[in-house]
Amino acid sequence: MSEPLGVAVLGAGHMGADHVRRLGGAVGGARVVAVADPDTARAEAAVAGRVAVYGEPLAALEAPGVEAVLVASPEAAHEEALLAACARGLPVFCEKPLAADSAAALRVVEAEARLGRRLIQVGFMRRYDAEYAALKTLLDSGDLGRPLLLHCVHRNVSSPPHFTSSMLISSSVSHEIDAARWLLGQEITAVTVVRPTPSEGAPAGLLDPQLVLFETAGGAVVDVEIFVNCGFGYEVRCEAVCERGSARIGEAGAMVVHAAGRACGDVPQDYVVRFADAYDREVRAWVAAAREGRAVGPSAWDGYAAAVVAEAGVASLRDRARVGVGLAGRPALYGERGGS
Repeated sequence: MSEPLGVAVLGAGHMGADHVRRLGGAVGGARVVAVADPDTARAEAAVAGRVAVYGEPLAALEAPGVEAVLVASPEAAHEEALLAACARGLPVFCEKPLAADSAAALRVVEAEARLGRRLIQVGFMRRYDAEYAALKTLLDSGDLGRPLLLHCVHRNVSSPPHFTSSMLISSSVSHEIDAARWLLGQEITAVTVVRPTPSEGAPAGLLDPQLVLFETAGGAVVDVEIFVNCGFGYEVRCEAVCERGSARIGEAGAMVVHAAGRACGDVPQDYVVRFADAYDREVRAWVAAAREGRAVGPSAWDGYAAAVVAEAGVASLRDRARVGVGLAGRPALYGERGGS
């Protein structure tokens, strides 16, 4: 394909507008040809009048020149858009979550499996972060022996007004769910959520922070501190503890200045800043694959598995109990390992 890939962007909110900007500059080989959002004024602002704007996502899929779809709409709209794209044979990049719940995610998996080829890439951008990629390469090499533990930290400055206690798991920890499955190459088999006393900085009624424990099919244990109202910055860290050593990422990315008897450095304030390069890399990989009629990166199965684990985590939070994870049979299209 010599011409740029024509992309319809569904959703013009924070992430959708950021992807419109990315496709128009940082990512080559593609151009936005349509944008859909119920708030058409917001969509117009995102594209500055350069492309067609639609109030309905399915109308955007029929726009002239659409060859691929980027879904950044609210999760309740994902299933319809993904099924429509699959029916049209259009490659799709879908921001996480894959769908509103695991049942909807499974319907998407089954629809893609019936096609017999992958069309969907899910937006778990940490797989494209340079530090996470280096850790994955190290663990896969076996130089440190078998991974036994992953210690993860995920902190936000503050949570949006609509954030609920269960969303700490379903929205925020979903990234650690995918990262753990991918880094270890194992499915998660059980989840336990521990509820500390909420921080004074958390809105009334929000259980923040939480400690989430994952058990995996290979016997590893993953702990995740999720704290979405820490007040000082956006931090994501991960340490892998293996049989013959350990490796830690997420601490050395920013410059540290030593002066006047003090050491200080900047702390990113949100995920768009911390993972800016990863977002560029993942969309660049999607465009390159879509231009060749294929899909790479996190699959619809990965999105489904994350949804199932997240629902188990929400149940554990509610019931204060360890909850097992049960996945449907994995279609041959997605291979055999966890975190494909």
